[in-house]
Amino acid sequence: MADGIWILAAAVIAFAVTGLLGKWLVPFLHKINFGQTIREVGPKWHQKKNGTPTMGGFMFIIGIFVAAAACLILFYRASGQNPQDMNMQTKLLGGFLMAVGFGGVGFIDDYIKVVKKRNLGLNEKQKLILQFLVAGAYLLSLYLSGGSSVTLIPFLGGVDLGIFYWVISLLGIVGMVNAVNFTDGIDGLNASVTFFASLIFMVIAGILGANGMGILAAATAGGCLGFLIWNFNPAKVFMGDTGSLFLGGMVCALGFGLNLPVLILPIGIIYIVEILSVVLQVTYFKATGGKRLFKMSPIHHHFEMCGWSEVKICAVFSLVTLLFGAFSVAAAWFGL
Repeated sequence: MADGIWILAAAVIAFAVTGLLGKWLVPFLHKINFGQTIREVGPKWHQKKNGTPTMGGFMFIIGIFVAAAACLILFYRASGQNPQDMNMQTKLLGGFLMAVGFGGVGFIDDYIKVVKKRNLGLNEKQKLILQFLVAGAYLLSLYLSGGSSVTLIPFLGGVDLGIFYWVISLLGIVGMVNAVNFTDGIDGLNASVTFFASLIFMVIAGILGANGMGILAAATAGGCLGFLIWNFNPAKVFMGDTGSLFLGGMVCALGFGLNLPVLILPIGIIYIVEILSVVLQVTYFKATGGKRLFKMSPIHHHFEMCGWSEVKICAVFSLVTLLFGAFSVAAAWFGL
């Protein structure tokens, strides 16, 4: 029960710090003209969002850091536990730093878009090189701190994939981070989905007795909820690539930190559907000489074009995350 207090505290602190930061950061971003330029290829009604401040992801990055750092230190002191396991320390600190690294790539991208007035930011090759470097550094840190190629799979136990574990992990992290990035396209969507994903990871951490990862997951959930105060429709600020790539890194950090990266797939089902919709749209467009599989991709724009409101899309996508998350919790409870 005492352990749960620190998990709850992490969520509350992250929520409060993130929410309060918005009272300063949103006006500041307005003042320095860090407004988002809406691409003309998107839904026409999104043009009214032109100039809305971006890079608001700094709010929850700071909130999550403050909450996680404070509660992890206090938890270990209060419980008398000493996290001597180098691999666990790396999973906590290295995981957060990986997310910050991805956020840094996003910041460069946002900076180029906003300050340099190049709407597309970094090109795809530049982004991927930087992202692979960040993911590779994280996986190398896990390996050097005693991490192995054995991963837990519910109902199968520990499975040793050998060298393929590291290769699959590298590709999987970069792919998932970009998938989370694609989910950031309408007010409140990414923060809502990631809030529920983080809650699921928090519950699974509780099942496994991984209190440190539970605190990190709770802080992430609290940060997302605090950001929604400012980002829910109609959004007063966007998280930008700074925030979306950071959240992608956090989702991966939580999955790998619990040694259950396989559960990132069902928990992150919305992220996967989002990026697959883009891949399918492009492939179908090229194969058919210009025909479209969806009205617009990523798929949240397809539903917008079908008449769904942004609030409805957030609600439905969050519910899907929660349902697949419940399956993941059941798999962890009965299969480990």
